[in-house]
Amino acid sequence: MAVAEKVKQSGGERQFSFEVLPPLKGTGTDTLFRDIEKLCELQPAFINITTHHSEYVYRELAGGHYERLRLRRRPGTIAVAAAIQQRFGVTVQPHVICSGVTVEDIEYELLDLQFLGITDLLLLRGDKAKDDRTFQPTPGGHAHTTDLIRQVQRFNDGFFADGSPIKNPGPKFDIGVACYPEKHEEAPNLESDMHWLLEKQRLGAQYAVTQLFFDNQKFFDFVEKARQMGITIPIIPGIKPLAKLNQLTVVPRTFHCDIPEPLAREIVKCKTDDDASRLGIEWTTQQCRELYEQGICDIHFYTMGAVDAVVEITKRLLK
Repeated sequence: MAVAEKVKQSGGERQFSFEVLPPLKGTGTDTLFRDIEKLCELQPAFINITTHHSEYVYRELAGGHYERLRLRRRPGTIAVAAAIQQRFGVTVQPHVICSGVTVEDIEYELLDLQFLGITDLLLLRGDKAKDDRTFQPTPGGHAHTTDLIRQVQRFNDGFFADGSPIKNPGPKFDIGVACYPEKHEEAPNLESDMHWLLEKQRLGAQYAVTQLFFDNQKFFDFVEKARQMGITIPIIPGIKPLAKLNQLTVVPRTFHCDIPEPLAREIVKCKTDDDASRLGIEWTTQQCRELYEQGICDIHFYTMGAVDAVVEITKRLLK
């Protein structure tokens, strides 16, 4: 069953989903598959797999000069998704992004996914390059998620990006997108950001998964505002437990979300990463229980660096 249908037909039944990273280049899949085995014991509704395209790095040369190179640290999203689907029999949802690729590259990704029988996609613009002030689209690529949705929908309708017909169209893709309870970092305000979520819905997005957050009230307010604006698609909360002391500053800077004062106050008391991890488990468990109390049945976990903590939290929630 497609992710969109699973979300719509949960019938009040609690469902978990998880996001995982492809392994770093050259490290193999053993660790990833061990993590997937743990997560599959929880019978996830789906597992999504992030995509990180090439980024610029600098190599020092003789004479104090530097050479700018493109490096892809985590290749293989489509292959990893296919391997997880085949090995574990779980629904997979790879990310497809604008960043670092052309329209033609995306078209080939869609063909490969269709050949593999993978039809659930999370469509994203992708992050800007570290050295760029704003997102710069790849020449011949898309600047916005809305453009990417249009391409996928055109493919679904039986046409390649150049307008030529697909002789034998395969199964259609289901589309999920991202949303931001505390607004996207580049949006001037929350209302402007939510306008684009409404536009994504108009173009065919079937559900949205939020950026991670630690303050449930911000999520509740966001959903209420979305409904007032006419956004009717399911909005799945994205949750990540804190796992290390340094995440008090790293997480807000990286994901552009606030750490609530009560949580920040408790983290400061922690002496070790183990202390911080235990606190993260307690906070996130309570956070999820509060979501349940408000009728939220689907919870999406960002597992990066916190697989064991996520497993512990979900087991507590299932008791």
